[in-house]
Amino acid sequence: MLTENFGTHRGLVRLALSYVQVGLKTAQINAFDPAMIGRLVFVCHGNICRSAFADHYARQSGLSTASFGLSTTSHKGAHAFASEVSEGLGVSLAGHQTTAVEDYQPQPGDLLLAMEVRHLHKIAQIERLRDIPRTLLGLYAKPSFPHLHDPYSLDPRYMPVCLKRVASAVDALKITFPGAASGQ
Repeated sequence: MLTENFGTHRGLVRLALSYVQVGLKTAQINAFDPAMIGRLVFVCHGNICRSAFADHYARQSGLSTASFGLSTTSHKGAHAFASEVSEGLGVSLAGHQTTAVEDYQPQPGDLLLAMEVRHLHKIAQIERLRDIPRTLLGLYAKPSFPHLHDPYSLDPRYMPVCLKRVASAVDALKITFPGAASGQ
């Protein structure tokens, strides 16, 4: 049950800590005006599971999106099992190509949506990214999950749980950031 719902024991601990960090406002979330957001940019470690799924799901939902990984190289495909699970959720990751943080091209109106508090800390350390609005994607999930533990190479039962949480958050983004609707 633990691995299915949280990935690992560490995933549960990081989730608990993320609630504390967000509550204490130490999560490196910066203030932004939702009306100024025109593109949602999903950020995770490798850009092969969570952020790839969020990007494709949001784009399929009519939102302007991008994604990148903080520790990856560009032009790799999505993780095979993430692709398989995504297909089962009605989202194709075919054609997904990873984007390394160095290759991400910021645009006015971007909102960086990280999967973990530690991603926010890394973003804050990158000079060209530190002033871009940023927050945690999981804060928009129902229920809120400020830490969306990386499903890569974990118990296979966790992947669909994680991706459904991502989808829940993206569904809320459609309402919260109408300026990110494609064609706006």
